[in-house]
Amino acid sequence: MALLDSIVSANFRSENAGRVVVFPGDRRHRGYLVRSQAEELKIRSFLKMFYCAHASILLLGGLLASGWSTDLRHVLDRQAEHVLRAECIFLGIYLFVVGLPYFLVWRSYKKAFLSFVSAEDEVSVSGRSAGRRQILVVAGLIILGAIAMGISLLFLVSRKP
Repeated sequence: MALLDSIVSANFRSENAGRVVVFPGDRRHRGYLVRSQAEELKIRSFLKMFYCAHASILLLGGLLASGWSTDLRHVLDRQAEHVLRAECIFLGIYLFVVGLPYFLVWRSYKKAFLSFVSAEDEVSVSGRSAGRRQILVVAGLIILGAIAMGISLLFLVSRKP
């Protein structure tokens, strides 16, 4: 929970106008004033829910796509005949299993965060965007996942039945 709290806390900052929330995926240098502590807690719980759904879709969907693509390669009886074919099978299944649910969650998130703030509370924020650090962490995780997937594919290719 500490990791989730730190990710959510990166979206809140104190500015000259007061306590401000910057939603990830929103326009740069735009934040919204948070009027009360209760409102901040509601926004925090909403962001925690979004990040949990975000991580669940990416992690569980990746595992599911990996399993399904392995099964499909076995059914096609060409387990590791060509690395590019195996990668394309995985990416096709991944886009269907992860891409569609992630698109739906992102669309509902974009509609929902406007219900927590009003256009009158919009302020310009200074400095780097709050989501920049999160983007770097996610990019690092994606790169590590790609490396792990590449290593596992090399083991599949090198194994002779």
